Amino acid sequence: MTLKSVITLTLLLLNAHQAKSTSKGVTASLKAKWSMTPFLLETSEFIGEDGNEKFWQFVDTVKELTVYKQGESVRSYYNLIIKKAGQFLTDLQAHLLRFALALRSYSPAIHSSQQIASDEPPPEGCSAFVSIHGQQSCSTKDIKKLLKAAAGRSKPYLYKNDHTYPGVNKSDLPVVILYAEIGTKKFSSFHKVLTEKAEEGKLVYVLRHFLADPKPAKMLLSGYGVELAVKSTEYKAVDDTKVKGQLVTFQTDDNDEVQGFIFRTLKKSHPELQEQLTELRKHLLESTNDMAPLKVWEMQDLSFQAAARIMSVPKFDSLKVMKDLSQNFPSRVSKHFVAHLVMIILLLGAFPGPSSGGKC
Repeated sequence: MTLKSVITLTLLLLNAHQAKSTSKGVTASLKAKWSMTPFLLETSEFIGEDGNEKFWQFVDTVKELTVYKQGESVRSYYNLIIKKAGQFLTDLQAHLLRFALALRSYSPAIHSSQQIASDEPPPEGCSAFVSIHGQQSCSTKDIKKLLKAAAGRSKPYLYKNDHTYPGVNKSDLPVVILYAEIGTKKFSSFHKVLTEKAEEGKLVYVLRHFLADPKPAKMLLSGYGVELAVKSTEYKAVDDTKVKGQLVTFQTDDNDEVQGFIFRTLKKSHPELQEQLTELRKHLLESTNDMAPLKVWEMQDLSFQAAARIMSVPKFDSLKVMKDLSQNFPSRVSKHFVAHLVMIILLLGAFPGPSSGGKC
C-alpha cells in the first residue's frame, strides 16, 4: 500500500468518525408579535427609569443621532449609543444596559407607544406628528393655530409611562403629545419648538415613541427561561395494579373501619385470607366513594353528625377519622352512617341542636 493510499484511507476514517459524533440538534427561535424596535429608543427607556430629568438630558444629547446610522455598521452604531448613554450611567448601570438590550427588555414599552399612536390615527405620510386635544398635524407651523382652539376640546388621557417635559406644567395649560422617533431630524425640529414653548409656560409637552416605517422582521426574543419539549405521542394502556404480572401490594391502614369491618382484627383471625381481605377492603372503599345524591334528611345537622362520628372512636384514631371525613365527607353521609349516628345518640345521650327541630 502506497503512502498516498494510507493518507486517503486515514482522511476517510476521520470524516466517518466526525459524521457519527455529530449530534442532531433542534434550533428554535422565539419571535414576538410586534416588529423590531431600535436600540436607541430602548436605551432611552432604560435611562428614563433612573429619572425623568436624565431621560430628557439623554434625548437632547441624541436628538439627531440617527444621521450616523447610515454610514456606520450595526456594531459601530450600537457602540455609539452605549457611549452616549454612558454619560448618564455608572459603570455598573452601563453593564446592565447591555444586558437589557440583549434581552430586549424595553421593546414592549416601545411597542405600547406605537399601539397608542395607531389609535390616533397618525396622518398619512408623516414620520412625526403632534396631537393637540384630538387634532393632529405633521408641521410645526400648525402648532400655534391648534393651541388657540385647544381650550374648547377635552384634554387627552396621559399614561404612567408617558414622558412629560419638565417645564411649568400647570393644570390649565393645553397638552401637546409628540409622536416621533428620537434621533431623527423630524423629531429634532418638533422637539426644539415644543421645549421652547414648554419652558415659556404655554403648553405641556409629552413624548411618545413612534416609528413611521417599522421593520417587517418580527422581534426576536431571548430564549432565557424557554423550554422546547418534544415527546412521543404513542400511548399504551397498562394495568396500574400489575407490574410484570405481579399484584401490587397497596399500603393500607387496616385500623380504619370500613362499613363496619375492622380488617386488622379479621386479618389476625384469618391470616390465610390476607389477599382476599385486601381485595374486599378495596371493593368496600370503592363502593363507599359512590357520590349518590343526598336525601334532604341526610343533610340535616351535618356538622353535628361529623362531630359525633369523631367522638365515637378511640382518642388515638380521632385525627384519622377527622381527616377522612373532611376529604370524603359527601360519600360518608349514607344510610349506614345515619343508623350508626342513632346508636351513638342513644349511647352518649347527645341530641341534635335546635336547627333540626328537636328539643334540647
